[in-house]
Amino acid sequence: MSGLEHEMVELLPRLRRLARALTRDATDADDVVQLTLERAIARQHQWRPGTRLDSWMFGIMKNAWIDETRARKRHGAVLAPAEEGEHVGDDGAGIMEARLAVGEVRRAMASLPAEQRIAVALVLIEGLSYKDAAEVLEIPLGTLASRIVRGRTALMAQLQEVAP
Repeated sequence: MSGLEHEMVELLPRLRRLARALTRDATDADDVVQLTLERAIARQHQWRPGTRLDSWMFGIMKNAWIDETRARKRHGAVLAPAEEGEHVGDDGAGIMEARLAVGEVRRAMASLPAEQRIAVALVLIEGLSYKDAAEVLEIPLGTLASRIVRGRTALMAQLQEVAP
């Protein structure tokens, strides 16, 4: 395995988190991560050493997901709803509270418009700078900042409604 491929493997957890934010479905997220890796490996000659590998791969993922959603629309595919019972059988109040909180955040993220959801995921979850996230999304910095502010505001409002 080359050094670049090793770095790609190290990015897997972050790629999967972003994929979950993009797709809102665990199975679709796994598929888009695999597609991203396939495209990145096939196009590794296009990556410029000295640039951020995560930003480059996030861009590949964004484009892969756009291609996938367009293909599904053309073929009339319907996305299956997210599985609600992924962790049935665990017990413990702390675990349940944590899962409820994660579920609330996931639902709040899923309700955001796609443009806000990916901007929030890149900056607030994956830690990209505004500049890097704007490059991944191919939008001006001001547009990115606006999407993040609107997304963060909507998330906070939704999560405050849920809080006791």
